[in-house]
Amino acid sequence: MRLALPSWAGTLAVKAAVFITGMCCALAALLGVLVHVSVTGQTVGQARDQALDRLTDASAAYQAGDGLLPGAGVDPAGLPGPLRALAVDGHRGTMVSSHDGRPTMWAAMPADGGRALAVELDYSQQARTIAGLDRAIVWSSVLAIAATVVVGAFAVSRVTRRLHGTARVARRISAGDLDARVNDPLTADPTRPPDEVAAVAAALDSMASSLQGKLLSEQRFTADVAHELRTPLTGLHAAAELLPPGRPTELVRDRVAALRTLTEDLLEISRLDTGRERLELDVEELGALAGRVVRASGTDTAVTVVRDARVETDRRRLERVLGNLVANAHRHGRAPVVLTVDGPVVTVRDHGDGFPAYLVEHGPQRFRTEGGATGHGLGLTIAMGQAEVLGARLVLADADDGGAVARLTLPSAGAPGQRA
Repeated sequence: MRLALPSWAGTLAVKAAVFITGMCCALAALLGVLVHVSVTGQTVGQARDQALDRLTDASAAYQAGDGLLPGAGVDPAGLPGPLRALAVDGHRGTMVSSHDGRPTMWAAMPADGGRALAVELDYSQQARTIAGLDRAIVWSSVLAIAATVVVGAFAVSRVTRRLHGTARVARRISAGDLDARVNDPLTADPTRPPDEVAAVAAALDSMASSLQGKLLSEQRFTADVAHELRTPLTGLHAAAELLPPGRPTELVRDRVAALRTLTEDLLEISRLDTGRERLELDVEELGALAGRVVRASGTDTAVTVVRDARVETDRRRLERVLGNLVANAHRHGRAPVVLTVDGPVVTVRDHGDGFPAYLVEHGPQRFRTEGGATGHGLGLTIAMGQAEVLGARLVLADADDGGAVARLTLPSAGAPGQRA
């Protein structure tokens, strides 16, 4: 079973703190071992030299037949077995062991008759010195690690705050706020060398400026083209009305009407792109409004009111959204098409092949259609834009048993959205 970690465990600050702590622990352990080995070796070496000097004096007294000094003797009690065996084999050696409850340094050498001459030296002071050194190493390492982690966490938090700020700006840009900028202090001051975070922030600001310029150019182009087409199309429509009746006249009038519809759609999209749309609020019966939309569409759409609702909304924009959804269902789906009102939620369902995969994943895209579909891809784009102005949420999905489902969720009464 895999243990689920909290979301904060994967943040850069936590990872950096763990890395710094691990490196500090490793460095402290290495230095502590080196100091311990060095001091212990020096202390043991001094005690060994002292024990061997006393063993030499005891050996001289033993060979001269004099009495041995205190702490020296032949096969004394407490002499470690390995050291005695070493002495019996004809070698000199030293060893630290516990004798009478205290650390003792032993030195031994061979004596007559397969015995061992040994001296003992109190090693308690040296052992306490080494133990105190070890405690000092541990506490100093703990304090050094804590100080390093605090300083490192402070330094990393400054970087992560800037990264979080850059991420917030990126999300605002992706949500449509093209005026958002990071404005990192290091990018604003040319005398200060920029770091990697400042480079990312500068690149994001540059990208946002470039994207904003291109989108504004596209919006101006769309609006200009639509406005320029409006006048000649008006004249063309008037001229088409003067043509004599007949099939050619019907074809011309149909194409002129399609061009006028496309031009009006482009103008509406350009107004939505500018973000200056204003709501004209009124309280509407959602079921009655849906019925009017269906009757105006001239289609055989079935209207089902599960639970009616009164909503405060902009009637013209809501009718535009629902009308586009119904028209799209009949144009690209198959009958039956059903419009359902369930409280503040309106669903338009057809029984065709469903929405294209790109549309469900990324939303409608202008002038993009697939599978031989007719149209310009503007109807759903306008529906999405107007829904956003209304503060509503429009979700496009495929039904489990086939067909496309467009679900419009309106805000509660008294809380419609408004774009500035």
